[in-house]
Amino acid sequence: MTINVVKRIYSKFGIFAILILELIVFAAMSENFFRLDNLLQTGRQVSFIGIAAVGATMLMITGGIDIASGSMLAFSGVFTTLLSVQMGWNESLSIIAALFLGGVVGFITGWICTRFNVPSLIATLAVQTILKGAAFLITKAKPIYGVSEQFKFLGQGYIMGILPFPLLLMIISFIFAWWVLEKTYLGRYIYAVGGNAEAARLSGINTKMIICGAFISSSFFAAVSGVLMASRLNSGQPSIGTAFPMDVITAVVLGGVSLSGGAGKIINVVGGVLIMGILGNGMVILGLSEYWQWVLKGLVLLFAVMLNNIINTESIHSIKSKEE
Repeated sequence: MTINVVKRIYSKFGIFAILILELIVFAAMSENFFRLDNLLQTGRQVSFIGIAAVGATMLMITGGIDIASGSMLAFSGVFTTLLSVQMGWNESLSIIAALFLGGVVGFITGWICTRFNVPSLIATLAVQTILKGAAFLITKAKPIYGVSEQFKFLGQGYIMGILPFPLLLMIISFIFAWWVLEKTYLGRYIYAVGGNAEAARLSGINTKMIICGAFISSSFFAAVSGVLMASRLNSGQPSIGTAFPMDVITAVVLGGVSLSGGAGKIINVVGGVLIMGILGNGMVILGLSEYWQWVLKGLVLLFAVMLNNIINTESIHSIKSKEE
């Protein structure tokens, strides 16, 4: 009975019902939760997860997964600051180089997965370790300080004194992803590959190219978050990003993207991202220790996967019933 109620509520109201419930709970527990400065701070914090979630969504719809986003976050940040601060590069060129390298790493990962049939979990686990080691090597395990005021604007600035710049980039990123997935043939190909890669290949879709493109997207957007994070922290920090992949994946799965691929809506991922951001902010306001935050985030991930499986199982049963 309980499972049926969950199915009906989720099918009718979607992830945003959970988001509204979360807002009500934290608002009732803390009078400071709905203060404008806190909401703006939450929007800035959630943007780093949200931008990376855009690329992760495209990859997970194809049936892949990227657990190297945290290491890419750290590496792109230290690489940008290394070029601009220590090597004297123009900051714009440093950022472009870091983002380009992020795309290259994604391409190589996708090529390895498609060429040698390596599972994405294993490939990105290896890439995660490589990038983590590289970040510490190029910085000699020390943060890189000395970024300019212009660079700080990317992670700390406001548009018209109200909207945090990273939040604006997140909104633009989600609009772009919605357009690609919902309005273009590329989006249809992404869903087709995730639904049945062999059938997509037989229908003339270059599945290897689509998968490589999805890996490039995931790595690129994680690199964008890394540059913004370096700006936010005023430095390149090689040690950050440990829990970042879990937050990103949890947000995407909460948004209804199937772990097996072929299903999920980018608009619902927005809800998943907001839930993760508000959860983190709410726990800090309530004064919960970092250890309890780990516990609760782990429980949220389990909840997201179980809910995802329940909804997807129900959808499969409905399709079979109609066919019969």
